[in-house]
Amino acid sequence: MWSLLLGSCIEPYLPEDIGSTRSFLVVDGFINLSGPTTIRLSRTYDVKAGGQPPAELRAALYIESENGQRYPLAEGADGVYTAAPLPLVAGNQYRLHITTEAGLLYASEFVQAKATPPIDSVTWRPSANGLTVYVNAHDDTRATQYYRWEFQETWEIKPLLVPTVAYINRSVRPIVTPYPELCWASQLSTPIQLSKTTALTQDVVADYPLISMSTTSQRLLRKYSILVKQYAQTPQEYQYWEQLQKNTENIGTLFDPLPSQLTGNVKCLNDGQELALGYVGAHGISEQRLFIGRDQLPRAWRPLTGYEDCIPPDTVELSAIHNIFGGNKVVPVRAVYTTGGALRGYTSATKDCVDCRLRGTSVRPSFWQ
Repeated sequence: MWSLLLGSCIEPYLPEDIGSTRSFLVVDGFINLSGPTTIRLSRTYDVKAGGQPPAELRAALYIESENGQRYPLAEGADGVYTAAPLPLVAGNQYRLHITTEAGLLYASEFVQAKATPPIDSVTWRPSANGLTVYVNAHDDTRATQYYRWEFQETWEIKPLLVPTVAYINRSVRPIVTPYPELCWASQLSTPIQLSKTTALTQDVVADYPLISMSTTSQRLLRKYSILVKQYAQTPQEYQYWEQLQKNTENIGTLFDPLPSQLTGNVKCLNDGQELALGYVGAHGISEQRLFIGRDQLPRAWRPLTGYEDCIPPDTVELSAIHNIFGGNKVVPVRAVYTTGGALRGYTSATKDCVDCRLRGTSVRPSFWQ
């Protein structure tokens, strides 16, 4: 996130301190007025090294109200800390306290908790190039004005090849445990989605575009679903996300704004040299789910299957089955016979072509219709 390229001929720009070899605390999450609070703690790291950011383990966290009440969070796996739904009140002020195993003390600034209005609707419209999903919301009290959204997409996957045989103990036999014929893939949104209504006479968000898909998108082949999450923001939190949006998404040419140092509202209380990255807000969350079936789309659309490279399958002659199937990367699919009825070999495919669990899960989501 913190290493951004302006172009192939431009040196990477690293904001002061962030580009150093020191590792700083990253705080990801918010104080939830309408459900469990989840905070993830990790450390900055060299993105060139790859992998996942190191989790901050064995920390002690609690939420503090303006009148001194404390609500502890419990540590889970991989630097995730949670609290059950709490009796928090919109309009009151709250902050997060963190004590690391190394003895560093952090606290976010007190923020005013905001109630999040319901999502009015999540809709979609087709066009010549595909479809776009939109969100609509409003607040008659004009208390929201600053909105942020995230979403999670889920769609069905169906392999084109269904093996009837398997290679076991150096022989090809009828398959005993079939591969699943249907799976579900999911992905979380990555672009930062923001909108404000401060310049409007009404606090209304109308047809804000969340995501667009082409007519050939694999996600539209069978059934697609999107869960939209809406968050009310304070002006300060909105400004933080807006600056983060500029730093991570709008850098690309010399005419774009340079990234600025962005730390957020979390400070280290006992070491002024320690930075903390992240903004801890306090607000509710509202959700709405949309389904789109293949039968709702124009007949002329031709979504890809994702398995185009798997068709047609290769044929492995009997003399080569041990060399090909013994490596466990290529599997037999069906028997192939000569015109005289003798077994010639087997059609074959890589596991990715037949096992949709490599692209998703075979466990049907509880919300699936």
